[in-house]
Amino acid sequence: MKSKEFNIKLNGLSAEELNEILLNTQVELRKLKMNHKTAELENPLEIRSVRRNLSRINTEIKKRELQQSTN
Repeated sequence: MKSKEFNIKLNGLSAEELNEILLNTQVELRKLKMNHKTAELENPLEIRSVRRNLSRINTEIKKRELQQSTN
C-alpha cells in the first residue's frame, strides 16, 4: 500500500483502532526480523515497509495527542 493511501486510511481510524494496528504491526515486525535471522526471507524489503508503516502509525498517534493538548 502506498504511503498516501496508508495515511488516508489512518486518518479515518479511532484512537483505539490505531493502538490495535500499532500492536499488530509491532508483532509483525518482530516476526519478520526473527524469520530473517533464522532463515532467508522471500522479500527482505518487506521489513523496511513494515518499519515505515510503524513510524507512520506512531506519527499519527503523536499528531492526535498534540492536537488534543492544544485544544
